[in-house]
Amino acid sequence: MTPLDDPVFAALTGPQAHLAVTVENALRFRPDVAPFMAPTADAWRVVSSFEVVQMTAGSKLGEPAPEALALGDADVPEMLALTQLTNPGPFLERTIEMGDYIGVRDAGKLVAMAGERFHVPGWTEISAVCTAPTHRGQGLATRLLRAVAAGIEARGEGVFLHVVATNTGAIRLYEALGFSIRGRRTVGAIVPSDGTDAVPHGVALITGPPAGAAPQATDRG
Repeated sequence: MTPLDDPVFAALTGPQAHLAVTVENALRFRPDVAPFMAPTADAWRVVSSFEVVQMTAGSKLGEPAPEALALGDADVPEMLALTQLTNPGPFLERTIEMGDYIGVRDAGKLVAMAGERFHVPGWTEISAVCTAPTHRGQGLATRLLRAVAAGIEARGEGVFLHVVATNTGAIRLYEALGFSIRGRRTVGAIVPSDGTDAVPHGVALITGPPAGAAPQATDRG
C-alpha cells in the first residue's frame, strides 16, 4: 500500500498533520480548511456518494506561467467567489493553508486559479483548477496547472489529482497533458453508523485499489 491509496489519511498523519483534528473515531482536516475525513470504517456509514478517478503524471509537465500571481490571505474572498461560481471542488475559508495557490487577474479581477491540496509523502495533489466562464478557451487552466506542477516537481515530488469520473472531457485533457488513470475512488458524505446524527459530518475519500489491481483491505495499524 502506498500513500496514494489513502491520501487523506496519509496527509493527516504526515505532511499536513498540523491541519488535523481528532473527532470520534476519525481524523479530519480542520472544518474551515477542508471537509475530508479519515474515518474508522465501522464507526461511520456513507449516505451519498459519487466516483472520482485518481490520476498521476508520468513525466515532467511543469512550466512557468509568467502571468500567474501568488495568491494569499487577502485574495481569499475572491478565491471563494470564483470557486463558488465554477465548482472545482471544496474550497473553504482556510483551504489556502493546504498549499501554494496561484491565479491570473484581468483588469484587477481574479479570473483563474489553481493550487495544491493533499500533501502525502513523495506526492502533492493539484486542485481548485478553475476559470471564470467569461475567460474560458484561453488555456488559462492548463497554464496554471503546469505552473503549479513546476513548483511540485522542483521539490522532487510527483503530481497527482482527482477528477469526477463522469467528467470525461477533463479526463481526456489531463491524459493529453501526460496524466494516466491510477485508480478509482468513491467520495462519500458520512454520518455516524450508530444513527445518532443524520447530518453529514464530512466527506471520506473511500480507498480503492490501483487500476487493474485486486481489491485490498486498508490497514492503518
